[in-house]
Amino acid sequence: MSSAPKPAATRPTSRDVARAAGVSQATVSLVLGGKWPGRVSDATAERVRANARELGYRPNLAARSLRLGRTRTALLVVPALTHEFFARVYTGAARVAVDHDFGVVLYPSPDGTGPARDPFASARAALDGVIASSMATEALGALGGTELPLVMLDSDPSGPGASARVNLDIADGMRQVAEHLLALGHRRFTHVAAAVDSWTFAVRARALRETLAAVPGTSLRVVTSALEVADGLRAAETALAAPGHRPTALVCDGDVLAAGACKAARRLGLRVPDDLSVSGFDDLALATAVEPELTTVRLPAEQVGERGMAALLAVLDGRPAATGSLPVELVVRGSTARARGE
Repeated sequence: MSSAPKPAATRPTSRDVARAAGVSQATVSLVLGGKWPGRVSDATAERVRANARELGYRPNLAARSLRLGRTRTALLVVPALTHEFFARVYTGAARVAVDHDFGVVLYPSPDGTGPARDPFASARAALDGVIASSMATEALGALGGTELPLVMLDSDPSGPGASARVNLDIADGMRQVAEHLLALGHRRFTHVAAAVDSWTFAVRARALRETLAAVPGTSLRVVTSALEVADGLRAAETALAAPGHRPTALVCDGDVLAAGACKAARRLGLRVPDDLSVSGFDDLALATAVEPELTTVRLPAEQVGERGMAALLAVLDGRPAATGSLPVELVVRGSTARARGE
């Protein structure tokens, strides 16, 4: 005797989540739609999310997108995929996006910090907004022009066209480096500067120059380099072999350049930090992979991505985005020490 077929498992609905959490369907919609702050308590929001996870509830994104006229997709434009900083920015942005049922498409601009081409037939039709890290606003004209909301990360705050901006206190980071080295008695500096025409590197150069200029008896030379270890090595060799008094401190625009500078010092028979102090910027994994480990500036890259995605969501919802620069932190390690013979 055959048994009756079992009914197919039904997909949980928002009503099921509301019943389990002891709230209304409107509250479930607010929480899962990311619009609950100021309307629903933190405890209630967490209870709704916990019950939704337990029930395996997933909102009908297609229906919601049609209703709101949105694709629920953001584009994150970066100059390169090979730099760890941008990978961390993406991680932070994606973490916030997933909590709001958004997707993030990562797009390395083919021309680095130069003009970015539209990766879609029409960015306006495929995206809800664009987040761009360490690029100029003018480089993004092909990605929807002024039609798409645009959030700029680590970019010129006086630049045009952005709906919101998230910046790091880059100038303070370089000031911290300079003040640390000055306190160690260094007076002869060389800046191994990134050969990249962007706001963030211009700010670093200006902050270093102004901080050192305020201390009598200091000197500053500048050599430029592409952001590669081998190029940093060649630039540092040039600086260290130049006529006149050798610098006692190399201030590098990135940890990659600092790693190259340490290699150059060893090739010239110099010891870091006994004969030469070297500092980096970014606090990449590389900073603790070299020996001695690098004194560097830690940038909260994931927090930059989180803040950028949150800013885009705020713009889309008509809410004010969080403003203000994120603080950075000097991390002192073994590559810097007191100057000799100064």
